[in-house]
Amino acid sequence: MQPTDSKKVLIISAPSGGGKSTLVSHLLESGLPLLFSVSATSRKPRGNETDGREYYFITAAGFRKRIRMNEFIEWQEVYKNHYYGTLRKEIERIRNEGRIPLFDVDVMGGINLKKIFGDDALSIFIMPPSVEELRKRLVCRGTDTPDQIAMRVDKAASEILLADQFDTIVINDNLEKACIEIVNIVREFMDRP
Repeated sequence: MQPTDSKKVLIISAPSGGGKSTLVSHLLESGLPLLFSVSATSRKPRGNETDGREYYFITAAGFRKRIRMNEFIEWQEVYKNHYYGTLRKEIERIRNEGRIPLFDVDVMGGINLKKIFGDDALSIFIMPPSVEELRKRLVCRGTDTPDQIAMRVDKAASEILLADQFDTIVINDNLEKACIEIVNIVREFMDRP
Protein backbone atom coordinates (compact mmCIF):
# COMPACT_ATOMS: atom_id res chain seq x y z
CA MET A 1 0.00 0.00 0.00
CA GLN A 2 0.99 3.61 -0.55
CA PRO A 3 1.70 5.83 2.43
CA THR A 4 -1.55 7.39 3.63
CA ASP A 5 -1.99 11.14 3.74
CA SER A 6 -4.76 10.62 6.28
CA LYS A 7 -4.05 11.89 9.77
CA LYS A 8 -6.89 9.82 11.20
CA VAL A 9 -6.35 7.49 14.12
CA LEU A 10 -8.66 5.15 16.01
CA ILE A 11 -8.45 4.82 19.80
CA ILE A 12 -10.10 1.94 21.65
CA SER A 13 -10.02 1.91 25.45
CA ALA A 14 -11.70 -0.07 28.20
CA PRO A 15 -11.17 -1.13 31.76
CA SER A 16 -9.18 -4.37 32.06
CA GLY A 17 -11.53 -7.25 31.22
CA GLY A 18 -13.97 -5.01 29.31
CA GLY A 19 -13.69 -7.04 26.10
CA LYS A 20 -11.51 -4.53 24.29
CA SER A 21 -9.13 -7.10 22.76
CA THR A 22 -12.01 -9.11 21.27
CA LEU A 23 -13.55 -6.02 19.67
CA VAL A 24 -10.16 -4.81 18.40
CA SER A 25 -9.57 -8.23 16.79
CA HIS A 26 -12.99 -8.01 15.14
CA LEU A 27 -12.19 -4.54 13.76
CA LEU A 28 -8.84 -5.70 12.40
CA GLU A 29 -10.56 -8.60 10.60
CA SER A 30 -13.39 -6.42 9.24
CA GLY A 31 -11.60 -5.36 6.04
CA LEU A 32 -11.22 -1.73 7.14
CA PRO A 33 -7.78 -0.19 6.39
CA LEU A 34 -6.69 -0.36 10.03
CA LEU A 35 -3.42 -1.62 11.44
CA PHE A 36 -2.80 -2.43 15.09
CA SER A 37 -0.45 0.02 16.77
CA VAL A 38 1.83 -2.08 18.93
CA SER A 39 2.29 -0.36 22.28
CA ALA A 40 5.43 -0.57 24.36
CA THR A 41 5.37 -1.84 27.95
CA SER A 42 7.79 -2.54 30.74
CA ARG A 43 5.75 -5.46 32.09
CA LYS A 44 6.74 -9.05 31.43
CA PRO A 45 5.01 -10.98 28.61
CA ARG A 46 1.93 -13.01 29.61
CA GLY A 47 1.18 -16.43 28.19
CA ASN A 48 2.11 -16.60 24.50
CA GLU A 49 2.68 -12.86 24.03
CA THR A 50 5.49 -12.10 21.60
CA ASP A 51 7.70 -9.02 21.43
CA GLY A 52 6.61 -6.86 18.50
CA ARG A 53 3.20 -8.55 18.14
CA GLU A 54 1.17 -7.73 21.26
CA TYR A 55 3.68 -5.28 22.72
CA TYR A 56 7.25 -4.09 22.43
CA PHE A 57 8.61 -5.38 25.74
CA ILE A 58 11.16 -2.97 27.21
CA THR A 59 12.71 -2.95 30.67
CA ALA A 60 11.58 -0.18 33.04
CA ALA A 61 15.05 1.39 32.78
CA GLY A 62 14.94 1.17 28.97
CA PHE A 63 11.48 2.69 28.98
CA ARG A 64 12.61 5.64 31.12
CA LYS A 65 15.58 6.18 28.75
CA ARG A 66 13.23 6.32 25.73
CA ILE A 67 11.02 8.80 27.61
CA ARG A 68 14.04 11.06 28.09
CA MET A 69 14.85 10.70 24.37
CA ASN A 70 11.27 11.80 23.49
CA GLU A 71 10.58 8.57 21.56
CA PHE A 72 6.96 8.32 22.79
CA ILE A 73 3.87 10.13 21.57
CA GLU A 74 2.34 9.35 24.96
CA TRP A 75 3.17 7.18 27.94
CA GLN A 76 1.86 6.30 31.39
CA GLU A 77 3.23 4.65 34.49
CA VAL A 78 0.08 2.57 35.05
CA TYR A 79 1.41 0.71 38.09
CA LYS A 80 4.73 1.19 39.88
CA ASN A 81 7.49 0.53 37.27
CA HIS A 82 4.85 -0.76 34.80
CA TYR A 83 4.98 1.66 31.90
CA TYR A 84 2.87 1.66 28.75
CA GLY A 85 3.30 3.98 25.80
CA THR A 86 3.08 4.63 22.07
CA LEU A 87 6.32 4.94 20.12
CA ARG A 88 6.47 7.65 17.44
CA LYS A 89 8.11 5.23 14.98
CA GLU A 90 5.08 2.92 15.27
CA ILE A 91 2.73 5.56 13.82
CA GLU A 92 5.17 6.21 10.97
CA ARG A 93 5.35 2.45 10.25
CA ILE A 94 1.55 2.16 9.99
CA ARG A 95 1.07 5.28 7.87
CA ASN A 96 3.87 4.15 5.53
CA GLU A 97 1.80 1.00 4.93
CA GLY A 98 -1.15 3.18 3.87
CA ARG A 99 -3.22 2.28 6.93
CA ILE A 100 -4.87 4.03 9.85
CA PRO A 101 -3.36 3.34 13.30
CA LEU A 102 -5.64 1.51 15.71
CA PHE A 103 -4.64 2.11 19.32
CA ASP A 104 -5.67 -0.50 21.89
CA VAL A 105 -4.77 1.39 25.06
CA ASP A 106 -5.80 1.78 28.68
CA VAL A 107 -8.25 4.53 29.59
CA MET A 108 -5.69 7.22 30.50
CA GLY A 109 -3.71 6.39 27.35
CA GLY A 110 -6.90 6.84 25.32
CA ILE A 111 -7.63 10.21 26.91
CA ASN A 112 -4.04 11.34 26.31
CA LEU A 113 -4.06 10.21 22.66
CA LYS A 114 -7.37 12.01 22.03
CA LYS A 115 -5.85 15.23 23.40
CA ILE A 116 -2.82 14.78 21.12
CA PHE A 117 -4.70 13.90 17.90
CA GLY A 118 -7.87 15.96 18.53
CA ASP A 119 -10.44 15.83 15.71
CA ASP A 120 -8.22 13.45 13.70
CA ALA A 121 -8.98 10.79 16.32
CA LEU A 122 -12.08 8.78 17.07
CA SER A 123 -11.97 7.58 20.67
CA ILE A 124 -14.24 4.69 21.68
CA PHE A 125 -14.78 3.55 25.26
CA ILE A 126 -15.79 -0.10 25.65
CA MET A 127 -18.16 -0.24 28.62
CA PRO A 128 -18.50 -3.54 30.47
CA PRO A 129 -22.05 -4.52 31.52
CA SER A 130 -21.09 -4.14 35.20
CA VAL A 131 -18.13 -4.12 37.56
CA GLU A 132 -19.19 -7.57 38.83
CA GLU A 133 -19.17 -8.96 35.27
CA LEU A 134 -15.71 -7.44 34.85
CA ARG A 135 -14.52 -9.29 37.96
CA LYS A 136 -15.89 -12.57 36.55
CA ARG A 137 -14.13 -12.01 33.22
CA LEU A 138 -10.80 -11.33 34.93
CA VAL A 139 -11.14 -14.47 37.06
CA CYS A 140 -12.01 -16.57 33.98
CA ARG A 141 -9.05 -15.13 32.07
CA GLY A 142 -6.80 -16.80 34.63
CA THR A 143 -3.77 -14.54 34.11
CA ASP A 144 -3.85 -12.60 37.40
CA THR A 145 -3.61 -13.38 41.11
CA PRO A 146 -6.59 -12.54 43.37
CA ASP A 147 -4.74 -9.43 44.58
CA GLN A 148 -4.08 -8.31 41.00
CA ILE A 149 -7.74 -8.90 40.14
CA ALA A 150 -8.85 -6.79 43.12
CA MET A 151 -6.48 -4.01 42.04
CA ARG A 152 -7.74 -4.17 38.42
CA VAL A 153 -11.40 -4.12 39.52
CA ASP A 154 -10.80 -1.07 41.75
CA LYS A 155 -9.01 0.68 38.88
CA ALA A 156 -11.81 -0.27 36.45
CA ALA A 157 -14.48 1.21 38.72
CA SER A 158 -12.68 4.57 38.63
CA GLU A 159 -11.99 4.32 34.87
CA ILE A 160 -15.69 3.84 34.11
CA LEU A 161 -16.24 7.33 35.52
CA LEU A 162 -14.01 8.69 32.70
CA ALA A 163 -16.10 7.22 29.85
CA ASP A 164 -17.65 10.60 29.05
CA GLN A 165 -14.22 11.87 27.94
CA PHE A 166 -14.45 9.62 24.86
CA ASP A 167 -16.22 10.42 21.58
CA THR A 168 -18.51 7.43 21.89
CA ILE A 169 -19.29 4.49 24.17
CA VAL A 170 -19.99 0.92 23.07
CA ILE A 171 -21.62 -1.20 25.77
CA ASN A 172 -20.22 -4.72 25.57
CA ASP A 173 -23.12 -6.68 27.06
CA ASN A 174 -23.83 -8.61 23.84
CA LEU A 175 -20.68 -9.39 21.84
CA GLU A 176 -22.37 -9.84 18.46
CA LYS A 177 -24.25 -6.54 18.81
CA ALA A 178 -21.11 -4.73 20.05
CA CYS A 179 -19.10 -6.04 17.04
CA ILE A 180 -21.67 -4.72 14.55
CA GLU A 181 -21.97 -1.39 16.37
CA ILE A 182 -18.23 -0.73 16.55
CA VAL A 183 -17.65 -1.51 12.84
CA ASN A 184 -20.48 0.87 11.87
CA ILE A 185 -19.11 3.66 14.09
CA VAL A 186 -15.59 3.26 12.68
CA ARG A 187 -16.82 3.06 9.08
CA GLU A 188 -18.74 6.33 9.54
CA PHE A 189 -15.65 8.02 11.01
CA MET A 190 -13.46 6.81 8.12
CA ASP A 191 -15.96 8.09 5.54
CA ARG A 192 -15.75 11.64 6.95
CA PRO A 193 -13.52 13.99 4.93
